[in-house]
Amino acid sequence: MNRKITFSLLVVMSIILSACATATPSATPSNNDATSVIVPTVSSNTEVSTSTPAPSSDSNASTSSNLACSGGSSSANPAMELTEGPYYKSGSPELANLYQEGMAGTKLVVSGYVYDTNCQPVANAWLDFWQANGNGVYDNNGYTLRGHQYTDANGHFELTTVVPGIYPGRTEHIHVKVQAPNGTIITSQLFFPGVSQNDSDGIYDASLLLSIQETGDGLQGQFNFVVPVQ
Repeated sequence: MNRKITFSLLVVMSIILSACATATPSATPSNNDATSVIVPTVSSNTEVSTSTPAPSSDSNASTSSNLACSGGSSSANPAMELTEGPYYKSGSPELANLYQEGMAGTKLVVSGYVYDTNCQPVANAWLDFWQANGNGVYDNNGYTLRGHQYTDANGHFELTTVVPGIYPGRTEHIHVKVQAPNGTIITSQLFFPGVSQNDSDGIYDASLLLSIQETGDGLQGQFNFVVPVQ
């Protein structure tokens, strides 16, 4: 009787050991698995951001996507033409710095390039700027916040001014006329990202948004113009 019991126990133990040997170990992860779950590692070449990125589809986003002829582009269409408006005055002074101490509005420096439609820089291109001050008021008696300049040999320009104020019916904007030497004049306007009045302004066009960055002294904007050369 004891022999039968002993034999039966041996058979049962054999079956159990065989089952354990063929089973797939899934309950306990390896040391590597445990490390990858508990302490995720980051490559030294990866930048970790704790902020939420702005949606790339936002038409008011301040990006460089509106900088014509950037990123190795070989061609581009001329800048969108917009209405001149009622406040243009010819004969503005040749002046790249329109800012005056104590002037209403946040100081703004706008820089960029003038290109032809083949994305070649245009030297000696004429740019004439005019705008309202920070309170939304134009100087129609004199030439405050009005001035023209010419691009350098590399097609570069720089304007020092203020962020214009909003007046009824319009969003923030800077008027500009651009012309290559002996070319056609392009009359247009520049706009600012993130301004709620953009959506209700019937003249606003997202292709004319400045790319804006904050600086310690105000704001810095960028925009590249494309103009016909003939």
